[in-house]
Amino acid sequence: MTLSGMNSTSHPLSGVFLAVVSSFFNGSTFVLQRKGILRCRRTGVSYLTDGVWWSGTVAMIIGQIGNFLAYNLAPAAMVTPLGAVGVLFGSVLASWILQEHLNLLGKLACVLCCCGSVVLIVHGPKSESVTSRLELEQRLSDPVFVTFVVLVLVLLVVLIVWAAPVHGSSNIMVYVSICSLLGSFTVPSSKGLGLAAQDIFGGGAASDGGAVALFLGLLGALVVSILVQFFFINKALQCFSSNIFEAIYYVTFTSTVMVASALLFREWSTLTFTDALVTVCGFATVSVGVTLLRMSQEASITWKKKEGGEKRE
Repeated sequence: MTLSGMNSTSHPLSGVFLAVVSSFFNGSTFVLQRKGILRCRRTGVSYLTDGVWWSGTVAMIIGQIGNFLAYNLAPAAMVTPLGAVGVLFGSVLASWILQEHLNLLGKLACVLCCCGSVVLIVHGPKSESVTSRLELEQRLSDPVFVTFVVLVLVLLVVLIVWAAPVHGSSNIMVYVSICSLLGSFTVPSSKGLGLAAQDIFGGGAASDGGAVALFLGLLGALVVSILVQFFFINKALQCFSSNIFEAIYYVTFTSTVMVASALLFREWSTLTFTDALVTVCGFATVSVGVTLLRMSQEASITWKKKEGGEKRE
């Protein structure tokens, strides 16, 4: 299947399969990078020299490539929530590699994540409302979407320039917010690249250079957003638990991506009221599961600290 053919025909099941596989890679990313950072912290060397950290980085690259393909085969509103599979896998992996074991609450959270993901697959939007480069260009110039982008950029500037240096190491929401807001550019850019590629590589009418300009612009936005996310994810993993960060990041990232996709691609317009309601309930179920997962991890960390204090006494 070529890039030019990705958006011409809907392949939601292929997109779902790629999204699930990519989630396993993405779920291992935070755990492996956190492990590498902790190992290097004990030895006093840079984590850039650690093989485990690099294995997490490679997993992230593979996962992002898979996500790129998945976003061009299925609606973002269906693909993005499936990141819950990565949260689930990351929790299991963390219990083995980082010795962060799941309690009863954590196991219940994993069940909710799985159930919510199934609901999202069954009832989520399965067709695209934007199928050409010209339609995409019209949506990009829509005043509502332009206003949304400006607000996101302003928030990012405030968070990166002021909040991150002052509160980043003490408040996990600073780094989470930065990475999640950047998702507003990552996912639409991934889908937009597939649409622009139809004209460039599929023999479309691109003589005006519009397709090439759009492709390069979206590619630049995608690369910058991924690199900035990568930088702040590692900043967060130096200060916070991988499980806690991944759980909160999943909910906020999914929320911002679904808002951006709704404004730009209007995927939700293809749903009936019943399917839309059930999809929202499915996402709420996944969000509750992720929240419980975070609570279980915090409880485990608190219990370990208390146990360690008692042993020292």
